[in-house]
Amino acid sequence: MPHWDVPLFDVDVPDGFRYRDDFITEEEEARLAAEIGRVEFSTFEMRGVVARRRVAFFGRSYDSGRASTPPMPPFLLPLREQIAVWANVEADAFEMALINEYGPGAPIGWHRDAPQYGVVAGVSLLSSCTMKLRPYVRSGTHTLAAGQRRIATHSIRLERRSLYLMAGESRDAYEHHIPAVSMLRYSITFRTVRQTVDPQRR
Repeated sequence: MPHWDVPLFDVDVPDGFRYRDDFITEEEEARLAAEIGRVEFSTFEMRGVVARRRVAFFGRSYDSGRASTPPMPPFLLPLREQIAVWANVEADAFEMALINEYGPGAPIGWHRDAPQYGVVAGVSLLSSCTMKLRPYVRSGTHTLAAGQRRIATHSIRLERRSLYLMAGESRDAYEHHIPAVSMLRYSITFRTVRQTVDPQRR
């Protein structure tokens, strides 16, 4: 398919961040959205707070002690293969898939992905959003003067049907968040699994 990487000359993103506009077609988006409409979502709790988005995990989840996670559904396999070719990794390396359902007004707070996962690739469906990034600081190691607050150092618009990929510095040295969306948005993210986990990354 004639999809091309979008030059990021005017977009300041960390090393290892890649982006492609129109990664999937309108027809592919419609088929994926229809399949997602039949997915059983659940609420998601982070640090004791129930998130406003809903989630569906496949293959693996964030919690190794969680009840068994369903296998990757057939409708996600062609998309996983397509992303793997673009990312130059084996499709099977993307062992985890996560579908997020963002209703109007739903954000995702500042976070860095679970340490057991490596490369993260995500596709946006139905509406666009803004992703903000800032250097990751381990809890308790950063102090700010009174009245100061940490701010985003990078920002990129994720258009519907686009694909982003975080690896290297953008994955390990940065955290990200998405402000509240104004329209229903689905994101499909695939993750590779690290062979070993550095305890300093926890």
